[in-house]
Amino acid sequence: MTTVIDVLIVDDDPLVRAGLSMMLGGAGDLRVVGEAGDGGEVPALVASLSPRVVLMDVRMPGVDGLAATEALRARPGAPEVIVLTTFDADEHVLRALRAGAAGFLLKDTPPAEIVEAVRQVAGGRPVLSPSVTRRLMARVAEEGGDERRAAAIRRLAGLNERERDVAAQVGHGRSNAEIGRALHLSVPTVKTHVSAVLAKLGMNNRVQIALLVHDAGLLDG
Repeated sequence: MTTVIDVLIVDDDPLVRAGLSMMLGGAGDLRVVGEAGDGGEVPALVASLSPRVVLMDVRMPGVDGLAATEALRARPGAPEVIVLTTFDADEHVLRALRAGAAGFLLKDTPPAEIVEAVRQVAGGRPVLSPSVTRRLMARVAEEGGDERRAAAIRRLAGLNERERDVAAQVGHGRSNAEIGRALHLSVPTVKTHVSAVLAKLGMNNRVQIALLVHDAGLLDG
């Protein structure tokens, strides 16, 4: 039997919520279990509905998507979060990714791609295309500074040499198989190292590793 993925939609625009609900409801393996018009409603809905994925608008008049994502991802057993935005270089998107969002989608993304993104995230795979990742990392470089770099280097100092190598590969956006080929490691060994990196850094996903690696200048040169 196909596992159904429960989704919570959070957006202050009723038309956007209706469109997303209709779009996702048309996929046999997705089910919209609830909707919210403000980030402040999210904790109670997540507690009662237990969605696997939350589609989260960034800009809302009450509690915005950034604050809601930070609060949500700090909780144990939190659902995955996909941030919805109208701008692919929105500074708020970067902050949401640092907080643990699994990726983001532009609101004009084709329906089929939104459906597939929900499936990807539910399966533990971030949704960031290489082109989007390059733009984000360029933004990281622009907003970076000596203080941010020093803080990132201090955090990475807690990793051993192999874990730092793996983290750098994650920063390049490579898959476990690609990392294995680059470092001459088996895929299970790569998974073990990635899990260790996440645990040591107190992170939720690979996107956060990539951002920290770029903050530290580990890929410079």
